[in-house]
Amino acid sequence: MRVAAIDCGTNSVRLLVADVRDNEIVDVERRMEIVRLGEGVDRTGRLASDALERTFAAMRSYQELIERHGAVATRVVATSATRDAANRDEFVAGVRGIFGVEPEVVSGSEEAELSFTGATKGLLRLSPETERPEGPLPPFLVVDIGGGSTEFVVGAEHAEAALSVDIGCVRLTERHLRDAGDPPSAVALEAVVADIEAALDRVEAAVPVRKAHTLVGLAGSVTTVAGIALDLPEYDSARIHHSRVSAEQVHEVTRRLLAMTHGERAEVPVMHPGRVDVIGAGSLILDRIVRRFGFSQVVVSEHDILDGIAWSITR
Repeated sequence: MRVAAIDCGTNSVRLLVADVRDNEIVDVERRMEIVRLGEGVDRTGRLASDALERTFAAMRSYQELIERHGAVATRVVATSATRDAANRDEFVAGVRGIFGVEPEVVSGSEEAELSFTGATKGLLRLSPETERPEGPLPPFLVVDIGGGSTEFVVGAEHAEAALSVDIGCVRLTERHLRDAGDPPSAVALEAVVADIEAALDRVEAAVPVRKAHTLVGLAGSVTTVAGIALDLPEYDSARIHHSRVSAEQVHEVTRRLLAMTHGERAEVPVMHPGRVDVIGAGSLILDRIVRRFGFSQVVVSEHDILDGIAWSITR
């Protein structure tokens, strides 16, 4: 069955057209555009008209690809920014007009379940004979660091407990780092860390994170940190997918990113232009998670909520 999955997050809108067969997903087309839909939402509570138009423009190009590839079913999922916005009906109407289907503004727990499914199906298929002895071993802690929120999910074959908290690379950048200097001041970074640690207090109270054997990291902040740790000359999703980044590498990459100017970050070979201004906050979220919960490494997945959405269409 050829399906189309669209994930509209706070920072990016992404498309996966894929064939789902024999308990596997085969990519036909995978696209990502940085649209910054959630720009200003933390401050105003509304989706800006310019942000909506950027998002709709990307979606119109995606609908052309869906038609070209002949997908027979489409599901559109929207996450943190649209959950927070007072004018989300404008977003819903625009999406319906482009794709002909109602977008689903999912809850944080639904988002977490989709992310967990997308990230772990491939890990569960890996045979022990092809894996190093240290992993990946369930239970997993899947962490999806988005623009407006971060999802934490613990489970083995299925999600057992989950929580979505309002720390994301865009939200924390807008809240603390936008006018904090270049590179940002120590005071501003302390404020970011305080927000992250407060969120992690809530996570630890609600989700059994310490029962997990393997930390699985998703989304652009994590994959960018991995690309830097691997010293890639350009972004290479095949090299990044299922790579392992040690805790020491996470700490070192985060330290380097936070000490760089905007211009220096823009010169990093694996850096997407749309992540230059928010990667500091994103890497710091990952860094504090690794420190707080004592993981020795993070397994990086290029498969995430998009793949979970694709799987869900065929159920």
